[in-house]
Amino acid sequence: MGSMISKAMDESFQKQKNLMNEQQRTVMERQLVMQNQMREKQMAMSMSGSRELLNWYGSFYAIALLGMVAGFSKTKNPAILVPALPLTWIVGYQYDWAYGSKVHRIRDGAEAILKDEHDKLGMPLGMPTFIDIERVRLAPPEDELDK
Repeated sequence: MGSMISKAMDESFQKQKNLMNEQQRTVMERQLVMQNQMREKQMAMSMSGSRELLNWYGSFYAIALLGMVAGFSKTKNPAILVPALPLTWIVGYQYDWAYGSKVHRIRDGAEAILKDEHDKLGMPLGMPTFIDIERVRLAPPEDELDK
């Protein structure tokens, strides 16, 4: 009789354990999907901001370049055109970031760092553990320590 009860409890326990494992897996998968969607949204915001900034840089560049060309045509002094060079680099960089392949090159560089230089990515004092987090969580607030 006890053997039957024990067997039934073991089966019930195993079913419960399998259900909990499946629920944990589902929660983890949902968290991964959510984190990836948040990352994609943040990247989209960054790229959109970069494109907006390019509009401003491009407008400034066009107006400044027209002014430099007009100044050069009146004075024939080539020094007036010198600022065009760094402005061209700035606008080119911003264009590459907003519409070019800079994002792909940055991602490729990050992948190379993760693969080849992973040892440089360690956190100071190592990865936080559950015990570290609980120690901080359960510690009395600092204002109580001052009293």
